[in-house]
Amino acid sequence: MSATQHIRCHECDLKVQIPLLAHRQKAVCPRCGCLLSQYRYLALDKILAFSLAGLFFLVASLPFDFMIFDVRGQFQTMSMPLSITTLVEQDYLMLAVLQILAIYVIPACILCGLAYLTVFIRNGQYPPRGAWVKKLVFTLLPWSMAEIFLIGALISLIKMQSIAVIELGMSFYAYLLFTLCLVTVVLYLDEFQLTDRLRELGEDRWQSAKRIPPSRRKTVQRTWALLIASVILYIPANLFPIMTTMLLGVEEPNTILGGVITLWRGGSYPIALIIFVASLFIPIAKLLVLAWLNYSIQTNSPSLRLWRTRLYRITDFIGRWSMIDVFVVAILVSLVQLGNTMAVYPGPAALAFSAVVLLTMLAANSFDARLIWNHKQDDK
Repeated sequence: MSATQHIRCHECDLKVQIPLLAHRQKAVCPRCGCLLSQYRYLALDKILAFSLAGLFFLVASLPFDFMIFDVRGQFQTMSMPLSITTLVEQDYLMLAVLQILAIYVIPACILCGLAYLTVFIRNGQYPPRGAWVKKLVFTLLPWSMAEIFLIGALISLIKMQSIAVIELGMSFYAYLLFTLCLVTVVLYLDEFQLTDRLRELGEDRWQSAKRIPPSRRKTVQRTWALLIASVILYIPANLFPIMTTMLLGVEEPNTILGGVITLWRGGSYPIALIIFVASLFIPIAKLLVLAWLNYSIQTNSPSLRLWRTRLYRITDFIGRWSMIDVFVVAILVSLVQLGNTMAVYPGPAALAFSAVVLLTMLAANSFDARLIWNHKQDDK
């Protein structure tokens, strides 16, 4: 890496000169406080090792039981592939596709892409289509939800422990190790450091992306459209049941708020609080914050730039955690299928709420934080 490099902050568009960093040193934007880069010694070696280990544990999580459900001698086992096929059998194909993409395909693509890049870089070679693979990896990162699925599995375990005996299978521990490997890879991954290594190895093949000024009109219109669609879908997501529980032939529909109240009355206060924050508070807060940020851009407001940037940063980070409730439903549907004795079925709100989470994530991605600082720029 050369002595100094220049980079534009992706949140405020300030051009910053970054010196050669030592181990664990960080480069932070002096204007908005955005983390631009952090150097870690042997980061690429660790990314490669944990990527390969993560892929191994992901494959190992497929053939064994994930959870075992026991109600008075009646057993139901859940494996990872079975959770997908059960959702398909319940005519919730879109929910099954969402789950397989978020917890399998996207994390696997991220680890495969990083392993591919680091193998070539460690051998001193520029990887074919390296810039494209790097862009793909960082585009997919926000949509990887392995750790959210794992927390959803633990919540499902706690919700059902009062009426059944639930054992964790080998696949659960394999998926746990996979998730830890994935989180470690993300911890050591730095886009600026990776880009600089690729540039060193492929000067003649590297084409620097031309900086495109943010378009206020297109950004505002796109974000408003996604937010309005989210608000419309948020209504049925809370009015209709997110799942239906059948016990001894009697069906009991559960809305998101109803599930929180039931958990609270049952004494599961931490779980009720987690579901309330993730499924009710965060979606509403995200809609309100993004609407305010978008309105401030539309009106050319120059005030509170730093606070608006920080709010956007937090909103963009926490948005995907609302998927916890959807994964809880998916796991319970796969685990609790004992005929008329006891069964859980997904409700229409599951798809609506999934769409709300995805649309708000797209709205956050479409919002260009640089416009908070470039408020005087007009479309040409």
